[in-house]
Amino acid sequence: MDVQKIKHELVKQKESKFKGNIYHFSQVNFSYNSNKIEGSRLTEEQTEAIFDTSSFIPKSDDVIKLDDLTEAKNHFKLFDYMLDNVDKPLSKEMMIEMNKILKRNTSDEDDPRYNVGGFKVVPNIIGLVNVIKTSDPKDVEKDIDELLTDYLKLEKVTLEDIINFHVRFERIHPFGDGNGRVGRMIMFKECLKNNIMPFIILDKDRPYYMRGLKEYDNDKQYLIDTIKYSQDVYEDVCNGLLDFEIKED
Repeated sequence: MDVQKIKHELVKQKESKFKGNIYHFSQVNFSYNSNKIEGSRLTEEQTEAIFDTSSFIPKSDDVIKLDDLTEAKNHFKLFDYMLDNVDKPLSKEMMIEMNKILKRNTSDEDDPRYNVGGFKVVPNIIGLVNVIKTSDPKDVEKDIDELLTDYLKLEKVTLEDIINFHVRFERIHPFGDGNGRVGRMIMFKECLKNNIMPFIILDKDRPYYMRGLKEYDNDKQYLIDTIKYSQDVYEDVCNGLLDFEIKED
């Protein structure tokens, strides 16, 4: 599958607002799964209804967190921001803007401990079992600078380079919240930018993804294989939805 065709259609369909295409699928699938990995209780059907109509009818006994609704909508805006900037080089400013878009109008925005709009001010960790330690708040800017310097000097970016970047980004964990979702959006962006098949990590594969992050120093292939599987899933969808010749105006 031609990745440039995928990128072209995502950007083109973003403007058309036509439903049932790869942009529509990517928006709903990405928002549902990436938020679900982080604990959202919205279903895929509810996420699609929010994307289509900005509303949904919950079951009578459902308890819906306002932040889940807000972050679903914000993730749609984050995906659009990613497409608008898909060919631009990564920067600290872009990362901060991504996090700000994701967390806008959530309860975290009013809590100074999360420092929405900037890097973390309170230490954080990844996981509660087999904990991954992350950068101290005072070291975040230096660590992000080093990560970007190493990444941006690469002449030809490979899938493994993008995964290496993601692992380092997650271990820095630069924000008070939203690190995983921003990190996975960055991977999608960088795949499109570098003509690599993009992917959406599904919630059902969360255990493999988390194990891959934690065991990366000992066994890189575990996370790489998990992501390659995610690429295959996304490519199959693209083959079904983009099986036509693009006719330019």
